[in-house]
Amino acid sequence: MSIADIKKNTESKMNQSLAALGQHLSKIRTGRANPSLLDSVMVDYYGNPTPIGQVANVSLLDARTISVQPWEKGMCPKIEKAIRDSDLGLNPSSMGELIRVPMPPMSEERRKELTKVARNEGENAKIAVRNLRRDANEAVKKLVKDKLASEDDQKRAEADIQKTTDKHIAEIDKVIAAKEQEILAV
Repeated sequence: MSIADIKKNTESKMNQSLAALGQHLSKIRTGRANPSLLDSVMVDYYGNPTPIGQVANVSLLDARTISVQPWEKGMCPKIEKAIRDSDLGLNPSSMGELIRVPMPPMSEERRKELTKVARNEGENAKIAVRNLRRDANEAVKKLVKDKLASEDDQKRAEADIQKTTDKHIAEIDKVIAAKEQEILAV
């Protein structure tokens, strides 16, 4: 493996960490309704836990209401129960074949809690990026030790890896700041 491969691989993994952060933050609830909020809810489908998106159509009715339309009539009570039992704090109501999931307004205290959760997710992403930097630097040092690269190459590679790390950490900070603004917006 060459230094270029190490740098490319590290940047790719850092981008994956950033994408994972985006996914984790999408699950943090803001005042607005978002269909992806229910992605983590599992429904008992003939004895198998199945994501809600695979047994129903999840969409928005309006800015504060998610609609869930099961593909099978008998799934309504199971889906309703799964949403109620999830840790999202939602209370669905059934209207025939359509389940409405209204988003309750959040208190100021709850908003502050959610910003802390978002910051924690951001910190976890930064830790992942820093661990990737450490692994890449160790791989470069191993190449130098095995006499496959010079010490000058090592210094240049470590500087490039640091620039990539700084870029990704700045991007994480930007994403977290945007999410905090979204959570605190009334």
